[in-house]
Amino acid sequence: MTLFKSAPKSLCVLRLSAIGDVCHAISVVQAIQKQWPETEITWICGKIEAQLIGDLPGIDIVVFDKKLGFKGMKAIWKQLSNTRFDALLHMQAALRASMLSFGIKAKYKIGFGKNRTKEGQWLFTNKHLPSSNSFHVLDNFADFARYLGVPFESPQWDIPFSEEEALFAKDITDAKPTLVISPAASKDSRNWLTERYAALADYASDKGMQVVLCGSPAPREVTLADSIQKLTNEKVINLVGKTSLKQLTALLGEASVVLTPDSGPAHLATTQGTAVIGLYAHSDPRRTGPYNGLELVANAYDEHIQKQTGKALNDIPWGTRAKGDDLMTSISVEQVCKLLDKALEKK
Repeated sequence: MTLFKSAPKSLCVLRLSAIGDVCHAISVVQAIQKQWPETEITWICGKIEAQLIGDLPGIDIVVFDKKLGFKGMKAIWKQLSNTRFDALLHMQAALRASMLSFGIKAKYKIGFGKNRTKEGQWLFTNKHLPSSNSFHVLDNFADFARYLGVPFESPQWDIPFSEEEALFAKDITDAKPTLVISPAASKDSRNWLTERYAALADYASDKGMQVVLCGSPAPREVTLADSIQKLTNEKVINLVGKTSLKQLTALLGEASVVLTPDSGPAHLATTQGTAVIGLYAHSDPRRTGPYNGLELVANAYDEHIQKQTGKALNDIPWGTRAKGDDLMTSISVEQVCKLLDKALEKK
């Protein structure tokens, strides 16, 4: 059973962050647009995420500044005070998002099913997805489209670039085989070892590839990139902190292969159809990995989570993370070199 038999007049999407999850949500929102081009869509997102989705066709972006706290919420409520949506897609099961949803007017407020929700989202919604067997985060988002009445089979993305952004990426890659390494995850414990990034960069260089480092201007990311660069035998292009989010996405699209731990760039690259070598030890790559590239994932999660829980993989609750600061040491340089060879052969 679906919620709408015909196109609703208006929908509001509530997905504030993070970059990877916003990438997943884009494919769902654009599937809705394709099915119901006349439906007006408003998307409430964070400031950084707005850099990526701010110029998506046919979507009205409302930016929430989380640093403003409750004051920022009241600003959103005031901005939307004269708007009542047919449905709110509450796609972020976090208390902050739920509090923000409280002041948004919508006939239906749709949240995750009971086996996927958390942090009391159930209390802020009046419609709930059925309990889901979907495993990957993107597939759980796709359940929102299906619940509305929009078919969803496989994700597609249409992220526009300006001429300057496209030229920036082409100038960097210069039509050469290029490995982009985005070395920093959201937590340092989820990063691969610095010397192993450097060894992989040298391996790629020996295969005739140019290597580009990318990341945000956060000091810890700049420091990590500088350390990798100093350990490499070959010259690498260090762009950490030197690109906008859209320039980065365009660059990932021009790359031959992207190497990254569990981070937003894995999913940005996926939106561009670029092969991703994902490095995963703390979260299940089948849930949070690059959607179209799980065959290129270095997966240390299975080993660690089974040791820590004593359970078979099928018996471990969805979303369970492995704990520890040294889990990424289980991923060897040799293992990742083989994945790079596999990616290049496939390409």
